[in-house]
Amino acid sequence: MISIIIPTYNEAGSIGKLLLYLHKYAVPGTIQIIVTDGGSTDETIAISKKCGATAVLSPQKGRAAQMNFGVAFAKEDILYFIHADTIPPTSYWNDITIAVKKGYEFGRYRTKFDSGHFLLKLNAFFTRFDLFTCYGGDQTLFITKELFKSIGGFSDGMQIMEDYEIVVRAKKQGRYKIIQKNALISTRKYDTNSWYRVQKANYTIVQMYKRGASQQELVEKYQQLLTYR
Repeated sequence: MISIIIPTYNEAGSIGKLLLYLHKYAVPGTIQIIVTDGGSTDETIAISKKCGATAVLSPQKGRAAQMNFGVAFAKEDILYFIHADTIPPTSYWNDITIAVKKGYEFGRYRTKFDSGHFLLKLNAFFTRFDLFTCYGGDQTLFITKELFKSIGGFSDGMQIMEDYEIVVRAKKQGRYKIIQKNALISTRKYDTNSWYRVQKANYTIVQMYKRGASQQELVEKYQQLLTYR
């Protein structure tokens, strides 16, 4: 019933835990997991196969292209995109299937960081609202295959902001649902940098994107502002 697509690049430290979790909390036989890899040099693909996922090597690196490539292997009518360092609620299977049965064609969760830091709790609080800044892939994204195909999927050429962009397009055609439960998000980006640096980088990139900056400009600026993977 649900095809789960996980884009990866050197996620050997996270992918096994996530795959076992997804199988544990789904109705047996009702999910298909596709790990679409961007050329990892670690054991991501081997671990994924060992944990029962279909692991494929994308011909193009970048989350947008990798997720589109993964969809080509999807057999189910609901697509669910998850980052390798994110853990959805234990009720994810029921939440998503019920939302779709009620006529919601795509949607996401709220955020909870795996940290008790006050400022991260503040960030997470705002993800319950329908704000552009909360359209990121960390909240995970479910979407019917029909809607995904009708809007042309992710924009292949995008290296950054692809998750925000697809939500904007999808909202023009489908009903959007914010499931008021938390997906658990890794703080590794904040640990490597700082809350202030990450906020400054996110704000800068969003403003540049809204002004029409090229993908190359966005990627270069992001790499200047943050040290991350």
